Amino acid sequence: MMDALYRYLLIVVACIALLAGIQIPSLVDQYEKRVDAHLREVKANLKPYQEIADRYFGGSLDQLIELHRKSDVKAFQEEGNAIAQMVQRKLRFEADLAAMQASLPLKIFRVAFGGDRELIGETLDQYSYTVPLNEDALLVGAVVTASVLVLIELLLALTRRVSNAVMLRYRRRFS
Repeated sequence: MMDALYRYLLIVVACIALLAGIQIPSLVDQYEKRVDAHLREVKANLKPYQEIADRYFGGSLDQLIELHRKSDVKAFQEEGNAIAQMVQRKLRFEADLAAMQASLPLKIFRVAFGGDRELIGETLDQYSYTVPLNEDALLVGAVVTASVLVLIELLLALTRRVSNAVMLRYRRRFS
């Protein structure tokens, strides 16, 4: 009876792991699209400042920012800081998008360990679950499923081994 329950439990765990694994490529795709959208937005916001920099400073936004920061007018100083923040944001998104031009395993690693936390949060908040049946999703789903099942088997084997060792000591002590 316990063997049957164990097998059914493994089937349920495998199904859940497969469905979760299938979501990973979709999550990475939605994250990448979010980075691209934010990059486009910040470029649009910077465009008027870039045009001014092109006209008066040979295209250097840094010189435009410095001019604003050195101004005697507090509003212009603050505007310089705002422009600088937009430039840093643009650079951050460009670097993130460039890093995403890789194979799927590297993209997954990038999102998991080096992705922009703000954008990951937004992606998770607005994530739309899908069940894509493409090669990448099925491959990642299979890898996640196999990994989870192997981990469960290893943990159970370790538990049995520890339990057997404890029982053996108990028997030796009281026999």
